[in-house]
Amino acid sequence: MQNQAIQVKGLQKSYKQLHVLKGVDFEVERGSIFALLGSNGAGKTTIVKILTTLLKPEGGTATVNGFDVAAKPDYVRQSISLTGQFAAVDEILTGRENLIMIAKLRHLKNPRQVAEDLLNRFALTDAADRRVSTYSGGMRRRLDIAMSLIGRPQLIFLDEPTTGLDPEARIEVWRVVKELADGGTTVFLTTQYLEEAEQFADQIAILHEGKIIANGTLAELKKLFPPAKVEYVEKQPTLEEIFLAIIGKKEEE
Repeated sequence: MQNQAIQVKGLQKSYKQLHVLKGVDFEVERGSIFALLGSNGAGKTTIVKILTTLLKPEGGTATVNGFDVAAKPDYVRQSISLTGQFAAVDEILTGRENLIMIAKLRHLKNPRQVAEDLLNRFALTDAADRRVSTYSGGMRRRLDIAMSLIGRPQLIFLDEPTTGLDPEARIEVWRVVKELADGGTTVFLTTQYLEEAEQFADQIAILHEGKIIANGTLAELKKLFPPAKVEYVEKQPTLEEIFLAIIGKKEEE
């Protein structure tokens, strides 16, 4: 079985006159956390939409779990899950009812047990029978991710999963993401919080003006940064400093 969960070559996409993706290339290893970084409007969500079959590419190829996104979108959809920037939960239903509904839609046996297991795993048992409209932002996001795990997808896409959450809720979400990867699920995420990628991602790619301009582990990206100034203590650059330096370099060219 191939070790790549995602393979993208020469991916292109335009909206009217705007050329958003100009030949994007990258690979994501199975069971890893892959972070796609980029400024607002860089094309991160466009890539996620193409890989999850919500948009068709205009050039290049993309395979997800071994299936071509253009030729076999149904197979791709069966093997992935997507959590967008806004929690896709039904606020009128309780947390338990949301989970049971999705389990039934996925034709799983014993949807009540599936819901119970996920409520325990995501520390939502105490709030299980409350309407979701009473949940905090962190609880909604945890429920949203729990819903996306029903059916055990091999690969989960998280598009800016912690946007708008307070620091405590963000820590909760990251605990869940780390557990997913430790359990063998491949996690593809986009984020604007660079310290999150710095702390958790196995591989980081930087998207700028429609192309991947840097791709590698945090240690590899640090090598692209100017050598640390030796003062009293050698200071290691943060991912934020690396990101700004790489983007700045490209804009100067």
